[in-house]
Parts: sequence; structure tokens; C-alpha cells
Amino acid sequence: MSGCYRVCVTGGSGYVAASLVKTLLQNGHIVHTTLRNLDDESKVGILKSLPNATTNLVLFEADIYKPHQFEAAITGTHFVFHLATPLRHTHGSQYENTTEASVTATKMIAKFCVESGTVRRLIYTASMVSMSPMKEDGSGFKEFVDESCWTPLNLSYPFSDSFLQEYLESKTRTEKELLKFGESEESERLEVVSLVCGLVVGESPHPSSILSTMVTFSQFIDESELFKYFRFLEELEGKVTLIHINDVCDAHIFCMEQSSIDGRFLCASSFLSSSDIVNYYRLHHPQLKQKHGVSEEVPHRNINMNSNKLIERGFIYKYDGDMILEDAFRCCKNQIS
Repeated sequence: MSGCYRVCVTGGSGYVAASLVKTLLQNGHIVHTTLRNLDDESKVGILKSLPNATTNLVLFEADIYKPHQFEAAITGTHFVFHLATPLRHTHGSQYENTTEASVTATKMIAKFCVESGTVRRLIYTASMVSMSPMKEDGSGFKEFVDESCWTPLNLSYPFSDSFLQEYLESKTRTEKELLKFGESEESERLEVVSLVCGLVVGESPHPSSILSTMVTFSQFIDESELFKYFRFLEELEGKVTLIHINDVCDAHIFCMEQSSIDGRFLCASSFLSSSDIVNYYRLHHPQLKQKHGVSEEVPHRNINMNSNKLIERGFIYKYDGDMILEDAFRCCKNQIS
């Protein structure tokens, strides 16, 4: 399947979404994208400045907490990329928490895709927080992290807090509900794809891109909260899955261009521990000073990543672990004190 399409990207001002919108525009597609607030000139301005935005970009106002608003952006499109996710709960809303808001909105977005009569495929950007290889009883890890893994929601994870716990539950339950919808008669001819992305590294049009990259590099930065998030991921996954922003965008477009594809796909090219990362930088950038020196305390875990499902479909990752870490270093040089 090739050619130029009319597509929808929800949550267009986010880190991955802004990069995806940019890539789609560069490839000549017509892009509908949503923002919570069209009066937020800082976010609107970034999107309007992208290549081909003047002719090929259409902005819509839509909020996860007002899911009916997404219908206008979806109408008339061929593919929908659902990236919008609530990070903070809107108190006073009809929803109890971000999980309920996310699940409700995502199911409604899927129904709008079916009702449109034009949308062929809904591609959801999932997170590795939903794919922990932790055993259900919390006694240890499975041998592989792959598409068969689902994060046990009955456990508490080291370095977690109320925000991370809510995010983990929201992303896990939303992905499960969407895949369940994709297998139901209600989905009719709509194909549903879930791309479970590792920790994303690399520059994006969105200024927040540096934060995600800094998590990867956090052992060398005086930012304890970022390092805490890295350790949370390491304890959740056994190691940390990594993916470059360019590969993330390419994987989304790859899933759009397939003649037929559905189901769950792990999207990550590297699986590294905190020790692996420290050893790389010690070898290639010995001038760096480690700010958080607990990597030696993390036990060696014999867990492997199997992301072959996407590769077997024909997708090729362009960035390996060394390239990702090198790009993280380049992006974070100004943050080193």
C-alpha cells in the first residue's frame, strides 16, 4: 500500500506525535491533528512551522476528557494514529481517574473510526509499561520480554509513585481494551494495531523531547527524578527497552503502509541495563562523571528481548543501542554539570 493519504494524529503536540506529524507532512500526507487547546500558541506555533504545514496540516481541538470532540478530526481520514493520553487527572470531570478517561475516549475513537466508513486502520501508540515480563506472582522475570507479556496490575513496583502507578494502569488497561475491540464484531473491517514503544530517545520538534532522552542519560545528570523514572523502568522490565524517535516514526508509517496488519507489536531495538549504559559511556566518553552510582547494585538479569514480530513483517531498525546512546549523549551535553 503506497501513496498519499489523509490521516489523523491525536495529541499532536506531544513528543512522539509532533515528530510523527512532521514525518507524515514531509512524506506528502494530509494530516489532521488534535490539540487540547487551539489557543495555546506555543504548541500551535510548533506544528504550524513544520514543513508543508501551510497546505497539508489541519488542526482540531479535542480533549481526552471530551472524547466526542475527536469525531471531527477522524472524519474523512484513511488512517488514525492515537497518541493522546492523559497524564494528569482532570478533577471534577465525569471520570474517576485517568484510566477511566483514557479507556472511554479510546473506545469512542475506535467507534468513530468504524462509523467514518473511510478509516482502514487504527494504530495505537502503547508503552512498555504495559509489557513487563514480571511473573504474575512477582517472584521474578520471565526469560523473554515480547508481545505475550502483560504487566501484572496487582503488584507494586520499586521506584513507583502515584503518578507512575496511574500511568502504568492507564496505558495497560487502554491497550487491552483497544485490542479487545479490534477482535470484536463491533470493529467490522477496522484493523487495530498496538505499537508498544520502548523509552524513546532523540530530538523532536517538541521541546519536551529532551526529557525522555535525559531519562536514558540520567546516571550522568543531577536530576534525581529522571533517574528515579529510569530505575522504575529497569525494575519493571528487568532492563530498559530503547528506541530512537526516527525508528518510532518509521514504525508507525510502516504499519500504515502495510496492505493488512493488526495486533500487538513490540517496537524497540535495544534492551540495556543501567550497567550496560554506564559501561558504554565509560568506554566512549570517559570524561563523564557518574552522578548516580547504584548500577553495581542492580542484579544481572538474564532476560532477553524478542522484537522479531515487527522485523518479520519487513520493518528494519536504523538505530542500534550504541547509536541511541550516542544520540542521547549529544542531546544531553548541555545538561551535564
